[in-house]
Amino acid sequence: MNGRVSTHDLSSVLRIAVARLSRRLRAEKEDDELSDSQTATLGYLVREGSGTIGRLSEVERVKPPSMNRTVNRLEAAGYVERTSDAADGRKVIVVPTDRGVQLVAETRRRRDAWLHQRLESLSLEQRETLASAAKIMRELADS
Repeated sequence: MNGRVSTHDLSSVLRIAVARLSRRLRAEKEDDELSDSQTATLGYLVREGSGTIGRLSEVERVKPPSMNRTVNRLEAAGYVERTSDAADGRKVIVVPTDRGVQLVAETRRRRDAWLHQRLESLSLEQRETLASAAKIMRELADS
């Protein structure tokens, strides 16, 4: 993409590149039986420590019954547990198990290793360009 690039053209090219890279990174996971949504939910729980079905539904932008099915699958696999909220016994809190934490750590390690290997093959200039682009992409994502 040399010369002047229209915002329309850039948005299309960037969307496709981000989607393809995201799909490729998602393929590097420890448990191939988990869906992307299940993996993302478990990752959130490991980062945050716990969450309610309602909160998890908001984060993943799904309806609570759908999130309940996701949590059921994670629980059946031994990656999460349900506990009662100490302040409100009616409220259920989902927490990652040690097994879930280990799965997320291994998945992150695999994804980082895959990406690190690819970045090593780039020139210094390309890596510097990506570092600048990553900052801009983070700003876009946070807007």
